[in-house]
Amino acid sequence: MQLSKSQYTQMYKEASENTKSYLTIPKAFVIGGIICALGEFFLTTYENLGLTKEQYSLLTSVTLIFLSALLTGLGIYGKIAKHAGAGTLVPITGFANSVVAPAVEFKAEGFILGLGAKIFIISGPVILYGTLASAIYGVIYYLIK
Repeated sequence: MQLSKSQYTQMYKEASENTKSYLTIPKAFVIGGIICALGEFFLTTYENLGLTKEQYSLLTSVTLIFLSALLTGLGIYGKIAKHAGAGTLVPITGFANSVVAPAVEFKAEGFILGLGAKIFIISGPVILYGTLASAIYGVIYYLIK
């Protein structure tokens, strides 16, 4: 089937939903801001517990990663992302979501061939290894120091 440019454009317009920028941009801004404010809340809370800057910075990052992974596993992060769009791409939470989401999607295939293999395909072995190694190093460093 050969389509002319005008036929293709017409099919595209019928199949695609118009983005309402006047709604999506503010929602992304507000929800992204809430995620950042939550990070600041944890940072301030951990600081007020009397921890050092290194400790409360580390705990804030770990907490945001944990919450993002947990919400992804429970299917909540995706629902938030539907409304927030780019607002959920705040670097640390967006990265945690991008690592966990494929693993959750393929969990039915088992831990090795599903979860284990797919988590490496999407996030990339180098990034995953670096993240895990830095988290393990951070915990060991925290315990030793």
